[in-house]
Amino acid sequence: MKPASIKKWLAEPLTPAVSSALERLAKTDDVSHIAVMPDVHLAQAVCIGTVIATQSRLYPEAVGNDIGCGMTAIGFECEADILKTEQAAARLFKGLGQLVPTNRHSALTQFDSLPETLQQTPLSIAKLEKLKQRDARVQFGTLGRGNHFLEFQASEENALWLMVHTGSRGIGQAIATLHLQKAATANTGLKYIEAESEAGQAYLQDIAWAYRYADLSRQAIIEAVREMMAEWFNVSADASSMIGCHHNHVQREPHFGTDYWVHRKGAISATEGEIGIIPGSMGSASYHVEGRGCEQALRSSSHGAGRSLSRYEARKTITIKDLHKQMRGIWFEERLEKPLREESPSAYKDILKVMRAQRDLVRIVRKLRPILSFKGI
Repeated sequence: MKPASIKKWLAEPLTPAVSSALERLAKTDDVSHIAVMPDVHLAQAVCIGTVIATQSRLYPEAVGNDIGCGMTAIGFECEADILKTEQAAARLFKGLGQLVPTNRHSALTQFDSLPETLQQTPLSIAKLEKLKQRDARVQFGTLGRGNHFLEFQASEENALWLMVHTGSRGIGQAIATLHLQKAATANTGLKYIEAESEAGQAYLQDIAWAYRYADLSRQAIIEAVREMMAEWFNVSADASSMIGCHHNHVQREPHFGTDYWVHRKGAISATEGEIGIIPGSMGSASYHVEGRGCEQALRSSSHGAGRSLSRYEARKTITIKDLHKQMRGIWFEERLEKPLREESPSAYKDILKVMRAQRDLVRIVRKLRPILSFKGI
């Protein structure tokens, strides 16, 4: 079998480990095309920043465990200067800690039930339904850990924007795990499910639910922050400005005259005119973009800057002093300074190089600089 074609848009040379992972992926049965985004970096099974097209098989590891993880942004009808004081920042961090928990809502603040569209749409097996009623409910509208964040940003016109990055939380992980347990093993060791099989249809049913859960959860976070900003700062959000996208998914799409299952793991869809969001690190610019519909890239683009250091490497090489220097002028919770070294700007690729590398994939609509970064560690 001839290996799949690999097209690359790179911000820097590939590491040997990433090159090896891509070569293995190209030899995997039913993988016809691979597009490598400029934020590509090593991850378990399939690299983050990779897009693959298959004809009949679904590869859950090419979607990732945080199904439907993505970004949502909204603009406020005010200037970013309202958050320039330490007092304003401290007040925000306190409020965000209560309204947007890292892991789960407390018994006093948790949602009584999931939104009706999630409540009424079934998952494929009873175990997932049980998790939906328990864990999914208390984690709905929560941020998560790692690289998930809530960030206030300023546009080049100094307008205030909010950006939220989170996904399907524990229920997405459970969906991925349970379906992988039932999957077959391909020639290169990756797990797959035949899309037209009963198992494939069940997986597609469950991940569609996870996409919706993640999207509505991000919207719930934005709504909670919008109400807080209205009460505390007397400013309104412009509902018409809200945009969103997700970067861990698989969907049926036409490419090169054939319909494929296009898997994006750490990549966003970038069809002609499609609006997307590409964050940098917590200390660098982020972008709202419009897709150019590049066919060779499977109409995709990067989902962010991409890590240049593993979390272990970041902890070993980045000092607290380094973090403060790189975050100068940006509010962050200094009580978290030690664990935040993992998310330090220097642990990520240069977002400017990433954006230059994908000029054929997206056009920039709006550039934003970070003002305040809220993360769960």
